[in-house]
Amino acid sequence: MHSNGGRRAPATLAILDDHGLLVESITSWFSENAPDFDVVCSETSWAGCLGNPAFPADMVLMDYQLAENVSIEARVLTCKAAGAKVVVISALGGTELEERINASGADAYFDKATSMRVIAATMRQLLGMPAMHSNAPGEPHQHAEEVFKPRLSAGEEQALMLYCQGLATKDVAQAMNVQFETAKTYLRRVREKYARAGRPASRRADLVRRAAEDGYLT
Repeated sequence: MHSNGGRRAPATLAILDDHGLLVESITSWFSENAPDFDVVCSETSWAGCLGNPAFPADMVLMDYQLAENVSIEARVLTCKAAGAKVVVISALGGTELEERINASGADAYFDKATSMRVIAATMRQLLGMPAMHSNAPGEPHQHAEEVFKPRLSAGEEQALMLYCQGLATKDVAQAMNVQFETAKTYLRRVREKYARAGRPASRRADLVRRAAEDGYLT
């Protein structure tokens, strides 16, 4: 990212997913909704990324699972060595997967059900960019107090507090006596609400900090 006549230039973004339609969809979303990002590399293979002259970019958004036999650790290491930030997305789930992605050195991890607005907000935080507070089309207007402290449902609040105590998502589900997917949805919604408030919390440590700031851990 460079300053252009006193104005901050868009952050460059590389997108890697072996599903071409998804790559097109994500590229289109950033073009229409995030003018502070410039998608300079959209590839469906790791080899394609490495051969793209614009790769790596300031930020790399990559799928965890590719058809190519190249580990997530190797891909993340290559990007990080070149100075890029890395956000990993996956349709898979589970504590082991999350731990592996975090251990790989990735800067953030999201499941593919996560709103792109949440992912983009986290990218801005990682790159030190200003937050954008505009609502998505059709979303209700947020009141001023919600910009700073999101309003959580009872289930979301309970899931947040349990998760911040160090419990894995499956243990949160057990403690709440709900299905794993229900607990996962509660936590995803919490992250989405914080991101919409301009306070992204993609990692557990970020959620703990937000929960402490908002009085949930007293």
